[in-house]
Amino acid sequence: MDHWALWIVFAVVVLTMMALDLGLHRREVRAIGVREALLRTAVWVALALGFNGLVLWQDGTTRAGEFLVCYLTEQALSVDNIFVFIVIFRYFAVTSANQHRVLFWGILGAVFFRAIFILAGVELVSRFEWTMYLLGAFLVFTGIKLFTADDTQEMDPEKNLVLRLTKKYLPVTDQIRGPHFFVVENGRRMATPLFVALLVVETTDIMFAVDSVPAALAITQDRFVLYTSNVFAILGLRSLYFAVAGIIPYLHYLQHGLSAILVFIGGKMLAASHYHIPIPVSLGVVGGVLLVSIVASVVRARMLASPTTHEPPLELPGQHPRPDAGEKPPAREAPRKSGGDENPS
Repeated sequence: MDHWALWIVFAVVVLTMMALDLGLHRREVRAIGVREALLRTAVWVALALGFNGLVLWQDGTTRAGEFLVCYLTEQALSVDNIFVFIVIFRYFAVTSANQHRVLFWGILGAVFFRAIFILAGVELVSRFEWTMYLLGAFLVFTGIKLFTADDTQEMDPEKNLVLRLTKKYLPVTDQIRGPHFFVVENGRRMATPLFVALLVVETTDIMFAVDSVPAALAITQDRFVLYTSNVFAILGLRSLYFAVAGIIPYLHYLQHGLSAILVFIGGKMLAASHYHIPIPVSLGVVGGVLLVSIVASVVRARMLASPTTHEPPLELPGQHPRPDAGEKPPAREAPRKSGGDENPS
């Protein structure tokens, strides 16, 4: 199988799965339950591993090993996105039924921007070798900063520049209008808070790419391996979100594990000219750190009598919020205004 044939297989698999996903969701807008999300996550993992096997058969162990390490690293770092997605959806009061729509289009945009970042990163490293040391130092610094960060302090969407600009220059409805990003009210086309949530999700992913793309470049500069492994990890993130959003607060040591991975990969970049760390070693370190941090978090959660967080719970995927005793049920979405046309899109 020629190299171009692998690109064709990759494109066919990804486009087919995305078309099926979009078609199924458009047919019925509903919340995705944990069981269904786990099944979808397993499908994406199986597709990634199957494609990795195809790379192994065609190009050998080195390229296949690079793909697997890049995939695991991106999958691990993308878990940080889930923390932020939870905060964003809570801030904009996005129901679980609409979260899938926001994530679908947000991750579709991420696929496009990752291609730009990867191409630019490979070109930069190939032209200016010293940038490897700069990126390596940046990853080590980021890893140390993540390790010492206060895990009780949440990201504040109000500080997002895109959110502030959108509120200033774009007319936005006061409430979400079902699954629509735009509506027409009184002859005026307006964005909904759901669209603003999409913009914040998109810009947040671009910020996360600043960490993940240099981490992938530390493993390989092969454009094919970089992009395909990143896309498989990114496209599986949506299903992974619905599968683990409810247990994320209990993964106390995951942040420490991610910081250790960043420091290791940054150190790998800094030492590249003096010592080459074999791919099996990188794979063992990344996979081992992830496994240890998850197992340690599960053990800690079982030992504690109370949850690891006291924040008000987010509506979990597949569940509906229930008002506390003595509280009134949450208000429904505002009815359509009489005297004005509304043409949702």
